[in-house]
Amino acid sequence: MRTALTPAAAATLVPDGAAVMIGGFMGVGSPHRTIAALVERGARDLTVIANDTARPGVGIGRLISAGCVRRVVASHIGTNPETQKLMLAGEVEVDLVPQGTLAERVRAGGAGLGGVLTTTGIGTVVGEGRQVVHLEGVDYLVESALRADIALIAARSADYAGNLVYSLTARNFNPLMAMAAGLVVAEPNEIVPLGVLAPDVIHTPGILVDHLVERPQLV
Repeated sequence: MRTALTPAAAATLVPDGAAVMIGGFMGVGSPHRTIAALVERGARDLTVIANDTARPGVGIGRLISAGCVRRVVASHIGTNPETQKLMLAGEVEVDLVPQGTLAERVRAGGAGLGGVLTTTGIGTVVGEGRQVVHLEGVDYLVESALRADIALIAARSADYAGNLVYSLTARNFNPLMAMAAGLVVAEPNEIVPLGVLAPDVIHTPGILVDHLVERPQLV
C-alpha cells in the first residue's frame, strides 16, 4: 500500500543536480502539481529528460522560467522561446534528440540495454561525432540508453498499490519513463481502492512506482 504524498513532499525527493525524467507532450500528461512544487522549493541544476519544454508557464516550461534547469535532453524546444534564449546565452545546455530515438533510448534504459541502433541522423548533424556500426549493409548510429535518478510521471488513475492507468495521448512517455529511473513518483488525478482497476486496463504496474502524489483537492 502506498501513502500519498503532498506535492511539496514529493518535491523534496528531487535533490538539486538530479537527472529527472518528466512525462508529457506539450504539457499533456505532465505532473503539473509536482512541477509547481519544485518551482516553489527553488530546485536548481536539474537535468530534465523529456519530450519537450512545453511553453512558458506550462508544464516543464515553469521549471525553465524559474531557473531550475541546467540541462535539457529533449526532441524539440521550438515552442518555448525562453528555453531557446537560455540555450543561446549558454545558461542552459540543450541536447536535441530525434523524437523516436529519444523514446527508444528511454525504453532501452528501462529494459536494461546499453543502447539502440538507428538509421535516424545518419549523414546529418545528429550523427556528428557518434559511433557508427555497419550491419548487413546498413549504417546505424549507436545511441546510448537513457536512465534518470527520478521519474516524475502523471496518470489518470492509480490505486493504493501504485498501479497506474493513463488517458489517451497522456500515455506518451509516461510508461517508458516509469521503467527507466531509480525512483518513480506518480501524480494521478484520482486514487481508487484496490480492486477498482481491472488488471487488463493497467498500463504501469505498481511494482514500478515508489510514491504517489495525493489527488487534487476538489473545490
